[in-house]
Amino acid sequence: MLSTLPRLIGHRGAKESAPENTLASLREAARQGAAWVEVDVMLTRDRVPVLIHDDTLERTTSGAGPVPDLTLAELKRLDAGSWFDTRFANETVPTLEEALGLIRKLGLGLNLEIKPYPGQDVPTAEAALDLLKRLWPGGLPLLVSSFEVPCLEVARDLAPDIPRGYLLWDPPADWAAIADRIGAATLNVHQDRQTAESVAAYRATGRPVLAYTVNDAARARTLFGWGVAGVFTDAPGRLAAELSEETLP
Repeated sequence: MLSTLPRLIGHRGAKESAPENTLASLREAARQGAAWVEVDVMLTRDRVPVLIHDDTLERTTSGAGPVPDLTLAELKRLDAGSWFDTRFANETVPTLEEALGLIRKLGLGLNLEIKPYPGQDVPTAEAALDLLKRLWPGGLPLLVSSFEVPCLEVARDLAPDIPRGYLLWDPPADWAAIADRIGAATLNVHQDRQTAESVAAYRATGRPVLAYTVNDAARARTLFGWGVAGVFTDAPGRLAAELSEETLP
């Protein structure tokens, strides 16, 4: 599934141009020419996987409070687009099933980040993997990632054929051993915290390195020069155009 990793992956769709983790953002990423998109998944109170990044609703919806306090029906009544622009007033928080259907229709690869509400690592991973196994077509690239090792252990055990990306912010001392234990296919690292030496250490494990979140062409060129395989970007179209102005390393 990871025979080809794109240089640019749309972060939460194309969140510079549309409200993140919405169907509109996925369509915008495809319109901008993204080959892959990355989205976040969390559970509602009635254990339905939905696309949302934060533990709480305030930043990206008209609601308030923790995401798992609401059922899917209650969540669907919220406005998930007006905060970004009134043009997106009809956007709702999509279910993972809705998003998978659209991503398949658009022909995009997917990095699904399992981003559980605290204490819900295992059920969130189980619900997401169940849908992926049933609904994701074999012909499209797929990567499941998480900061939470229990989520990646569930992915390893329930769907061993789906590649796993180990997300790192402040890596533990034994990050390489953890990557081996969970069978990580990629190491997904924060771009601001990287140096040529850190990228070399990650690459020395034999795994591709993906960096998040990169919206500046000069920084992207630096990262590619260090051997980073791909970057997550809020602006896949803009960044692609800026990078095309010079030959990539």
